[in-house]
Amino acid sequence: MRPRTRRATLLALLGGLLLVALFVVPHYLRGLSLVARAAGMHDGLAGRLSRWDTGPVTEEEVRIPTRHGPMRARLFRPESPHGRTVLLTTGVHGDGIDEPRLVKLARDLSAGGLTVLTPELPDLLRYQITPREPDMLEDAALWASAQPELAPDGRVGLMGISFSGGLSLVAAGRPSLAGKVAFTFSLGGHGDLSRVLAFLCTGIEPGGQHRKPHDYGVAVILLNVAAQVVPPEQVETLRAGILTFLRASHLALRDLRKAEETFAEARRMQSEMPEPAATLMKYVNERDVAALGPLLLPHAKVFASDPSLSPELSPAPSSPVFLLHGTDDSVIPAIESVLLARWLEPRTQVRLLLSPLISHAEFDRKKELDDVWWLVSFWAQLLDE
Repeated sequence: MRPRTRRATLLALLGGLLLVALFVVPHYLRGLSLVARAAGMHDGLAGRLSRWDTGPVTEEEVRIPTRHGPMRARLFRPESPHGRTVLLTTGVHGDGIDEPRLVKLARDLSAGGLTVLTPELPDLLRYQITPREPDMLEDAALWASAQPELAPDGRVGLMGISFSGGLSLVAAGRPSLAGKVAFTFSLGGHGDLSRVLAFLCTGIEPGGQHRKPHDYGVAVILLNVAAQVVPPEQVETLRAGILTFLRASHLALRDLRKAEETFAEARRMQSEMPEPAATLMKYVNERDVAALGPLLLPHAKVFASDPSLSPELSPAPSSPVFLLHGTDDSVIPAIESVLLARWLEPRTQVRLLLSPLISHAEFDRKKELDDVWWLVSFWAQLLDE
């Protein structure tokens, strides 16, 4: 379907949903407006809908104290707040809080009345998943919930994208945050890190289904376990090559010429590496998950065994949990949110939605009316918490 046709289709769907929302459940307008903004609809009826009950947003840099040192963050303040403060955390990404999709989502949420704080977890910035992240999220939530201008009732919401979704749930279950978290939202997140890494290395989901895993995730695993698979003197050289490849992958979303130059640099770095680093880097550059995954699997299981990295191995939060996952996600498969919901349901209130409108933790698909409606309903309920 061509872009103009897709936009026309979504416009018609949103128009129909607007009539439903106006005459059946008016509070659904807030969720409908957010979905229209997230879809980038700016013209006509959809554009007017996307601007419904929105206002200007100011942005400022802040520093949050944590047990692991001060943490950079950005605060998005709506001119007319009508919702609580939420901590919105990106996944494993070298751009951190400057990542364009994170900034857009923060602005979309804040334009609708939420105060949004985006803490920058330093290890995720380096493509590393460590036990420091839930500690720093816990400390950031404690700090924000203690600020009367940010949390008049002493509670905040936690919102995590990709691996930060699972890490946010770990933080929300910490005893120090009891009564201070209003809800936790995971977009494309994980329940058991070891289970996700096993999928990325083998392409086999829990239950035995086969799906081609994304090469990005396997490159991140290699970065994290480099010290276990190459001699000490090769570790930093290999990591530098992987970081160059990952940077090129991000550039491919917005600057193809620069991306190709950076991919070429990653290949040049490979040519100068000694063995076995050179072969491992070759698998990364060629996106050869089938060759690289089995080599990493034993090390990935050890790396992921720390309970503080997986919600299903940590205390569950007592406040409501919202799980949103793309049905075709090839980084963290949607079954993760299904299994996580089953684990959480005896312990807390859970809302789960698997949507074809989402790939890995981003809104980029156009589908049928009922898919849009379920997504609107999900956001309407979350924004009312």
